[in-house]
Amino acid sequence: MNTLAKNFKIAVTTVSAIFFMSACGQNNQPAVKNMETKKESVKPATGSGADIDTVTLGAGCFWCVEAVFQRLEGVLTVESGYSGGSIKNPSYREVCSGTTGHAEVARITYDKSKLKFDELLEVFWKTHDPTTLNYQGNDHGTQYRSVIFYHNEEQKNLAEKYKKEINASGAYPNPIVTEISPAKEFYKAEDYHQNYYNQNGSEGYCQYVIQPKVEKFEKIFKNKVKK
Repeated sequence: MNTLAKNFKIAVTTVSAIFFMSACGQNNQPAVKNMETKKESVKPATGSGADIDTVTLGAGCFWCVEAVFQRLEGVLTVESGYSGGSIKNPSYREVCSGTTGHAEVARITYDKSKLKFDELLEVFWKTHDPTTLNYQGNDHGTQYRSVIFYHNEEQKNLAEKYKKEINASGAYPNPIVTEISPAKEFYKAEDYHQNYYNQNGSEGYCQYVIQPKVEKFEKIFKNKVKK
């Protein structure tokens, strides 16, 4: 069993206390008019250089996922959006209805010379509960599912490998249910969703839901936090 899998037993108990909290939903929308402007779809990115790669991850509320990965050394950009569904140009309200098939996701572009994909996966699995099917905390629905939309075969193979090894290690009392699927059309979320925690850190939701996740990430991965 590799080091990543062995370390999960400690990390799971460290982060589990924050999973009961509610993720982002319709009731947490800021009071902004005309928020539902739809975005054009963006094809799965593959990077612009030998050391640049992209992956799309869903782990409940995309505000939380964005805030965590923005702080990970080696990550270049993080965009919140929707992927994996059946309709084009979905709005936030439509995705929150749970009827479009989309997941709230973060599209992450990273520098492979600074951050290996297996390290990125470790952060992903340790900062949410991958054993709960179609929900995180108090938010239920397929839009909050745990999912890895891989952009190449290397990502697919590593994701499947570590999922199998972590399950075999018994790190979680229940099996990981994270979906591992090829990257699909990505729709960038409305502007007010982007960089949400950094711009709204004093709001209640950020203070009580996102901030504890960020603090846990910084504690567990203190050697991987951006300077």
